[in-house]
Formats: sequence, structure tokens, C-alpha cells
Amino acid sequence: MMQMRVSVAEMAVLHGLLEETTGDIFIRVDPAGFIETASSNISLVSQDYSQLLLKPHLSDLADPLHAGVLREQITRVLAGGRDGSESLDWLKFPAKCSGSEAGGKSSQNRIWYALCLRIIEGESVCVTGALGLLRVFEPTPSDMSEARSIAMVDPLTGLANRHAFSASLRGHLGKKESGIVTLFEVDRMRAFFMQYGQGTVDEIIRGFAQFLEAMVQDDFELAQLDAERFCILLPDMSRKAARRWVQEVLETFSSLTLVASPRLKGLSASAGLARIEGSVDTTLRQAELALVMARARGGMQVAECPRTDAVCARVIRKDA
Repeated sequence: MMQMRVSVAEMAVLHGLLEETTGDIFIRVDPAGFIETASSNISLVSQDYSQLLLKPHLSDLADPLHAGVLREQITRVLAGGRDGSESLDWLKFPAKCSGSEAGGKSSQNRIWYALCLRIIEGESVCVTGALGLLRVFEPTPSDMSEARSIAMVDPLTGLANRHAFSASLRGHLGKKESGIVTLFEVDRMRAFFMQYGQGTVDEIIRGFAQFLEAMVQDDFELAQLDAERFCILLPDMSRKAARRWVQEVLETFSSLTLVASPRLKGLSASAGLARIEGSVDTTLRQAELALVMARARGGMQVAECPRTDAVCARVIRKDA
């Protein structure tokens, strides 16, 4: 079968014709998912990436609440090779708003895109990048419902994220319900990253998330606050009972890691406690300050932040 070779100039003309007839946006990304080239109509989504010194990631096109999931999907495709996962068929997401548009625009009022991605393999069957096609589409109620669910979940662990936890906590505050928020963090994560890399850190985070899921009771609410920290809402629990439960969690986690792989041996965690009071920001801030205190004591500790901000500020300066 005869193969036709197409020059770069001919490809550029072909892209131009396709843009004019279909309105689709064509993108080429490197093996890590960063945009190398794009058709001129990329300006419909965002700025002209050809003028940027540092190329953005393809996931940067999406609304921040959806970017994490899109990045995970792209990473899986680019790592797929010939194992059958080398394509991404029409992942749908709302586009990122510009700074002037961001305030108050819900995802259903934004432009939505569907992304299809195909990998490019070199002679040694290694992935050299991927070609992507972006197409505007009108989201259905089902699309928007699914997108809302995705936006409330952390892509690495599958747990509720900060936005979902904050909404739940806001509901508890509105009903004036009592309880405790505890903030967990695995100790010495930066050291693990420097020694073993991001893959090991992700493995630790997933493992810790699964451990906490096994430890929480049915009425507790578990979420991932950010990349390395987890929140648990303990409804109708006193500070004394919460502190006792958290201490048991930390001791159990530490004992389990003693029989883990050599890399994870001696892994431990710390926790900060705060009452549910005032506002979402106030409650999480108090839990964060308590966590800083626990880590300042050397880790593997549970702490409650004093009510006086001056004491907490001194602890933060010492930890820094």
C-alpha cells in the first residue's frame, strides 16, 4: 500500500482548511501534555500560546475545578502506548474563563468543549506526543450534572475535595450543629518527594486516603483539602473524644507502616483539631494552625490551636 508523505507546510494548509470548514481547534502536545503547537483559532479558547515563553498544559484550557480530572486523563493517555488506552474520546469540560469573566459565571453559562486525543509513537514505540481535537458543543443536563460531580472530587484519590467539604461544613454551620474538624497530613512528605519522586508521593497519598476511609465511622465526612492534606468532620463529638479518636488513628497508621516496604518504613502523620464555629474559613484556619503546632512538635502529634492568634502566629514563625 502506497504511503503519502505530507510536508509541514502542507499540514499547515490542511489545518487551515479544516478550521474554516469545521471550526475545530487542532493541538499538538508533548509527552507530558504541554501544548507545542495549536491552530490559530486556539485564541477562541484562550490567548495565543505561540507567543508564550513557557508553554501551558492542555488541562489549563479547562475550568480550574475540572482541570485536575482532565490532567489525570491526559496523563493516562500519554502513558498508554499500545495497551489499549491510547485514546481519549471526547472528554467534555467547561472552558476556563478569563479574569474579567470569572466572577459569577457558572459552568453551564460557559463555553463547553469536547476533547479527543490520539498519541503519536516514534520508531521505538515510545510516545512522542499526541494530537488533539477540540470541538465546541452544547452540554446536556446530564453533562452538567456529571461535570458538577467531577468538580467536587479529587482526581487522585476519588475523595470529596475542598469545595465539596466546604459546602458540607457551611451546611453544618447554618444549622448551628456542633462537632469537630480534624486536619491530617503525612509527615515529611517533602523529604519523600526529594528522595523518591512524585510517583511515590502519589502512592503514599492514595494509601493514606484508603486508610482514612477504612478508619472513619459512617456519620463522619472525609475529604481531601489539597494535594497532601485531608479533612474529617466529626459531628456531635466533644474535643476530648475527638482527640482520643485521632490519636488512635495516628498510632494505627504508624504501626501499619512499620511492616510496609522499606521506602515507607516509619511513615507517620500529624493532625490538628478545631471546633465547628464562626465560618468555614475560621474553622479551617483554626484546624490549619493546630496542624502547624502538631508538626512543630516533631510530628506524630495531635494539637488544638489556642484561641489567641498571637500564640498561633509565634508557632507559625517557629515552624517556618
